[in-house]
Amino acid sequence: MTTKGAPVPQPAGDDGHVLEFRLPDLGEGLADGDLVSWAVDVGDTVELNQTIAEVETAKAVVALPSPFSGTVVELLASPGDTVPVGAPLIRVRNDLEVTDPPTAEDRRDVLVGYGPEAEATSRRRKPTPSMASTTPSTHRAAATPAARKLAKELGIDLWYVAGSGPEGAVTVEDVRSAVPVTGPRAKPGAELAAVAQQNGHDAGLIESRAREERTPVTGIRKRTAAAMLASARTIPQASTFVTVDCTASMELLDHLRTTKSFEGLTLTPLALVARAALAAIAEHPGVNAAWDEQNQQIVTKHYVNLGIAVASDRGLLVPNLKDAQTLSLRELCREISWAADTARSGNATPADLLGGTFTITNVGVFGVDTGVPLVNPGEAAILCLGSIRKRPWVFRDELAVRWTTTLGLSFDHRMIDGELGARFLATTATFLEDPLTLLSRV
Repeated sequence: MTTKGAPVPQPAGDDGHVLEFRLPDLGEGLADGDLVSWAVDVGDTVELNQTIAEVETAKAVVALPSPFSGTVVELLASPGDTVPVGAPLIRVRNDLEVTDPPTAEDRRDVLVGYGPEAEATSRRRKPTPSMASTTPSTHRAAATPAARKLAKELGIDLWYVAGSGPEGAVTVEDVRSAVPVTGPRAKPGAELAAVAQQNGHDAGLIESRAREERTPVTGIRKRTAAAMLASARTIPQASTFVTVDCTASMELLDHLRTTKSFEGLTLTPLALVARAALAAIAEHPGVNAAWDEQNQQIVTKHYVNLGIAVASDRGLLVPNLKDAQTLSLRELCREISWAADTARSGNATPADLLGGTFTITNVGVFGVDTGVPLVNPGEAAILCLGSIRKRPWVFRDELAVRWTTTLGLSFDHRMIDGELGARFLATTATFLEDPLTLLSRV
């Protein structure tokens, strides 16, 4: 993903050698980003393409490379700040002459999130402060993003925490070990503990936990909240369900796992459900659509960018598999594994997360029978896969133990009538009950 409107170094202020870097457009339709952490500090020397900061958008955490080299003279935002696209982020003094704007060929090496690995940072380590000092520092100590977050939550000044990480950087464990000594919040806890002890309660339990905890809503969670609120307010949603005998599908998966074609692949029921849903979309294309409010039109997509909902440490992410209708079952296995790994590792890019047309969410992995998910804005429907379990089932007029699951479909009633939603879900169920019909698509 190239940075749209890649910034050309511009002089800032009276010193023509001080260049200002403004937040570039990090993806289609994204107007701002939340600054996660700085990788540099005032006084550091930075090289061209060296990562200087991490910014979280509605879609991903993106590493920002420096478009020029020099010495950092000012950081214009703090971690946690929401920075509009085009707003200044950092000022760097460049003692060399400002060169002409980079050509298109040059810009290949200055890609947001994809830049070549930079040389080791030339950081100027701060002197160890005197332990007698009692005034909190206004400078930033070197620390990992997770350590900064924890320190902020605990109210700890990182200047007074000895770092054990690379180049003396403060780690999460360093912050935790500093809690008894430097945590300003220990005093209220201690006071509560004293009161509890006077009243005959367990002082240790009271002191070890707060009665309430407030978490700032930023980044992915903030954007997810906005999208779900928009979904609930603007989309007239309906849901329909069907319980499926998927014994034949489970037997097919067991067989395919023993074949050489699927050797080394993670073949899960989700992949087969995705293949069945894609086949059903081909028969009922109206579920793969979008609502054009401005022109009052239904836009039916004849391609499927299949979103796979993934729970990550940063919140719910939905990377999508581009042109999934062209993928075989083997390719779906690989792509679904890639989507899950990329989202959970925090390496998903805006391009991976934008442009979905139909989504599948698998709540069965959490032991839940089914769910009623909200439709993603810009799509017409979302399919929910529940847990697959052995249950009593009437099979060929006899009671038997069979593998069953419940599929749920939430859909936008402006585009999808109850009949279309029911027919799509019934077709998907038929493919899972008789998966041999999908073998030509393996």
